[in-house]
Amino acid sequence: MKFTLDFLQLFVYVLYLASPLLLTLLLIIILLGQIVGRKESWTWLDSLYWSFITSTTVGYGDIKPTGKLSKALAVFIAFMGLLFTGIVVALAYYSVAEVIESRVDLHELTETVKTISK
Repeated sequence: MKFTLDFLQLFVYVLYLASPLLLTLLLIIILLGQIVGRKESWTWLDSLYWSFITSTTVGYGDIKPTGKLSKALAVFIAFMGLLFTGIVVALAYYSVAEVIESRVDLHELTETVKTISK
C-alpha cells in the first residue's frame, strides 16, 4: 500500500509540474475542434465531443469532417492527442521507476529472482 501511495503522490506532483504543457495541448485540441465544428456547421458540444474522440484516436465515425481543411485539422488533433497521451504515460513510467528505485533493493530482488528460477 505504501508503494501505491508513494507512486500516486509522485505522479500527481509530476502531473502538476507538467500541467502547463498538458493544458496547452488540451486547449489546442479544443480550439481546433471548435474551428472544425464551425466549418462543418456542428454545435459547440458536438465539436468538443468530436475533438476529444479524435484526439484519443477512438474515432467512432458518428461525426466526421467532410472538408479538406477539416480533415487536415483532424490529423493534427490526433497528433496532439498522441503527444498528450505519451506525456502522461511517460510521467507515470517515471513515477513508477522512481518509487521502485527508492523502495526496492534491486540487488536483493535480482538474487531472489535467480533463487526462484533455479
